[in-house]
Amino acid sequence: MPDARPDAFTGLLVRFAGELRAAGLAAGSGDVLVYCSALTMLDPSDLVDLYWAGRTTLVNRHDDIAPYDEVFRRFFLGAEGPDEELARMLRASAQAQGALAIPSTEPGDSGEEDEAVLGWMASDVEALKHKSFPACTPAELAALRRIMARIRLTPPRRRTRRSTSARSGTRPDPRRTVRESMRMHGEPARLYWRRRKVRLRPLILILDISGSMADYSRSLLQFAHSAKRSAGRVEVFCFGTRLTRVTGAMDCRRPDEALERAARAAFDWDGGTRIGDSLDAFVRGWARRGVCRGGIVVICSDGLDRGDPAVLAAAMERLSRLCHRLVWLNPHKGDDPSFRPSTLGMMVAAPHIDLLLSGHDLASLEKLAALLPGLN
Repeated sequence: MPDARPDAFTGLLVRFAGELRAAGLAAGSGDVLVYCSALTMLDPSDLVDLYWAGRTTLVNRHDDIAPYDEVFRRFFLGAEGPDEELARMLRASAQAQGALAIPSTEPGDSGEEDEAVLGWMASDVEALKHKSFPACTPAELAALRRIMARIRLTPPRRRTRRSTSARSGTRPDPRRTVRESMRMHGEPARLYWRRRKVRLRPLILILDISGSMADYSRSLLQFAHSAKRSAGRVEVFCFGTRLTRVTGAMDCRRPDEALERAARAAFDWDGGTRIGDSLDAFVRGWARRGVCRGGIVVICSDGLDRGDPAVLAAAMERLSRLCHRLVWLNPHKGDDPSFRPSTLGMMVAAPHIDLLLSGHDLASLEKLAALLPGLN
């Protein structure tokens, strides 16, 4: 806490639990202790952490979510909220122009989510999602990062060569059938089946951090951090004039710390661009060892390459054969459906790309997250 008032803040949480009990929720003393303990591991001045910590520890039934949301809005964001000093502390640390989207409790009731305002009325979230990253103010970028942290990427699934037991199928399981029939003294009671196991395809993000991508590189790394925390097998690489693996840096819980570690690992940040040499290094050092076998490779770059086009063409051709799908995010595409590559690097890479998206705003990144499960 930035203020030295832990007792006052604990009293605030106890009063909040009392309001929940008055609304009919069964929030006992033990639940309140767990709530306070959970906030010691989070940022108690962050309303998002405050909301989800309480919802996880103080809500025991699905029917209690609606009254919990109502009490939370009234207590922390209404006119009769906490005392003014703590309210100022919450507003100052939560980026007053950001929006906290509390999910609707019944998906069939309304297609719109209630937006709780931090400090004063924020700009419309949908309009913010369609605003290009370079055009955003620092406060709007902070709000976008809060929303981006909740994007969940689900790569497509593929069937493996291994099999597992199943209720039905086309491939019998003789071992289990014989084993169960021996338990019945040799009389076969039923026929058992097997099916092939299903697993998520690996996801590989290769991000351009050169000078021409300076307006987008931080937001794309934030997106990579969200992908690393939500998906299964995710590898993250950065490149400018050389390729750098930053998967380990993305393991941090806090995005700012992850981006700082990635910046320390990549010495060529905001430098030149050699897409062909970097992709060739990825193919020779990682792809041939099976990192992207059967996976989805996402390259984020504007296509401005200072290297040899022949090297880029050869690397893209090899990479397209080694991976399952090759996706390219080019911020210059924007919202133009009739976009045609104009840079030499993009024209060389275009024949090997399976899907071309923009990646210039949050809406385009959400579109990638929505399309990703279907890239099979």
